Amino acid sequence: MRYVAERILFSILSLCVLLFITFLLSHVVAGDPAIVAAGPNAGADKIAAVRLDMGLDQPMLVQFWRYSAAVFQGDFGTSWFTRQPIADDLVRELPPSLELVFIAMLINLSISLPLGLLTARYAGSRFDDLVRLLVLAGAGLPVFWLAIILQQVVAGDWQLLPTAGRLGFENREFVGATGFTLFDSLAQGRFDVFADALAHLVLPAFALSLLFTAVGVRITRTAMISEFRKDYVVLARAKGASEGRIMARHVFANGATPALTVFGMQFGWMLGATVLVEEIFGRPGIGRYAVKAVTQSDIHAVVAVVFVVGLVFLLANLVVDITLFLINPRRRVKA
Repeated sequence: MRYVAERILFSILSLCVLLFITFLLSHVVAGDPAIVAAGPNAGADKIAAVRLDMGLDQPMLVQFWRYSAAVFQGDFGTSWFTRQPIADDLVRELPPSLELVFIAMLINLSISLPLGLLTARYAGSRFDDLVRLLVLAGAGLPVFWLAIILQQVVAGDWQLLPTAGRLGFENREFVGATGFTLFDSLAQGRFDVFADALAHLVLPAFALSLLFTAVGVRITRTAMISEFRKDYVVLARAKGASEGRIMARHVFANGATPALTVFGMQFGWMLGATVLVEEIFGRPGIGRYAVKAVTQSDIHAVVAVVFVVGLVFLLANLVVDITLFLINPRRRVKA
């Protein structure tokens, strides 16, 4: 369990660094928080009173300690454009984005892993060349361009899927307990709402996943090619093992570690990339919330979004590292 303890300790240290970065963003880079909080027409007396109330007259180390304590209590302050506690805004906006990222990751994994394995098995073939060409093209497509094309063609011209939003007009009043519409609709037995929510997720999830899928295929292919060249594969073939068994039980099991590590990182990157997709498809979410915060110069809301996205990134990587440790015997032996 030494490896698990080391990963947890590393995540805690990374969290401290993230806290310090967001503290600098809100207290140093953004200028004097007291002037911003007091308003553009505030006089010197009001600014001084606000500075005292916010504790900005204290040493920087004391301010950082107070900031960290507030963050761990879920207190990010009050948003200037929603007039609501930022923590409440994040609780409302984060589930739709996570739901979108979950579906996008499912698309990513369902394509990247088998396609990367097959291209590694038939490396150098016409099939491999075709897939590599498609992957290269997919990696070069801008997310916003693909999202607009899908919206115009699939939803607009062909009318196969909804154009925008999270739910259709007939289900707009649906309210769930967790904010995850897919889960809440199943829990309540509302299969019509589930189908509606899933239909609204297909296009934005595909647009979000394409770039990451292209990267995933290339990384998986590279990892699997090196496994196919190892001695244990030659031995398995000499013993008469079928090619399917070799690919599934040996090559994939041993070569998936680098790919899965990258997929854990991609989860956090996807959450940060929801900005464009949510804006184009008119979906609520943390990305769209961040855009509004930036346009309204709400630095506290922006910093809160940065912290939450960074926290999700750290947690996703921690979960992947621990999962790989548990399923990989070689790592357990080394630990």
